[in-house]
This record gives sequence, structure tokens and C-alpha cells, in this order.
Amino acid sequence: MRRASFVQKRRRLAEKEKLPEVGPVRYLKSCFFAAAILVVSCSQKTTAETSTETKPENAVAAAAAKSGWLTSLDQAQKEAQAKNKLLLMDFTGSDWCGWCIMLDKEVFSTPEFKEYASKNLVLLELDFPRKKQMPPEITAQNERLVMKYGIQGFPTVVVFNSSGKPLGALGYQAGGPQAFIAQLEKLRKG
Repeated sequence: MRRASFVQKRRRLAEKEKLPEVGPVRYLKSCFFAAAILVVSCSQKTTAETSTETKPENAVAAAAAKSGWLTSLDQAQKEAQAKNKLLLMDFTGSDWCGWCIMLDKEVFSTPEFKEYASKNLVLLELDFPRKKQMPPEITAQNERLVMKYGIQGFPTVVVFNSSGKPLGALGYQAGGPQAFIAQLEKLRKG
């Protein structure tokens, strides 16, 4: 008898210990299962919208830089040489880098800089965004140029003469377009 009561007590104890666990475990398992299904279904989702973004003609539009800026190094070099202008390469994180965003707002987007650039510069944006998708060929080009020029941080602006000789590098600086243009002129004059 004593043995039977011990076994019964052990069963009751085991059942009591399992009861509090059963509800949350089932709930967590079902939540995990639902989350896994959601992740898999979202990652494999292909719609007309996402499939057109990977087409080459739309890839260029997706990588389109700010107005007046190019994204192709080859095109920028040809234009700089043909027009005898400086080539300005802006290495930027356009959607996450605070200093890059400030440089764009305080300098690149101003009418004064745009006027100066139209007369003196070919502008090349080498973007490393975190939120927007870039075409693979643009991403590869930008990564290759970061390595080639040893870019350590953003923003970094590298300036070349029309024949492709590097003149110097700039970053964000206070003072708006006047201060930035003054630095460009120093680089131009050597």
C-alpha cells in the first residue's frame, strides 16, 4: 500500500508540475510556428512590383542619384574629360549617415552649389544605402571604389581633375556652400 500511494503521489506531483507548463508551451509553439510561416511566405513573395524592380531598365532608375548626379563611374569620367571639368565623387550613406544628410542639405541641395557644379563639376554619387535597394552592378562598382581609394568613413568627397588625377578629399564641414566651394577651388588651383 505504501508503494501504491508513493506512485500515486508522484503521478499527481508530475501532473501538477506539467499543468502550468502546458498552456504557455503550446502558446509559444503556435506563435513560433505562425512567425516561421510568416517569415517564409514574406521572403518568397514575388509580385509584379518586385519582379519589375530587377529589370535592367528599372535598375538604373532605382539607383538614380539626386538630380544632376551620375551613378556610373565610366559615364562620369567620360563627361569630365569631354567637358574639361573636375570630377567630384561623393561616397555617401544617403539614408542613414547623419553627416551625409547634412552635407546634402547644407551644400549639395543649395542653388549656389548647383550653379557652381553646373559650370565646374561632374557629380558622381557613390551611395551605400541601408533602406533602398541598389542594382548589383552599381553596388559592385561602389564597393570596388571604396576599396580602391581607401575610404574609411562617410561622407567622403574625392575630387579629380578632368584627366583622372586625384586632387584631394573633403568631408562635411560647417559653413554651407561658400566654405565647400572655397575648398574645391583650393583643390583646383593646387
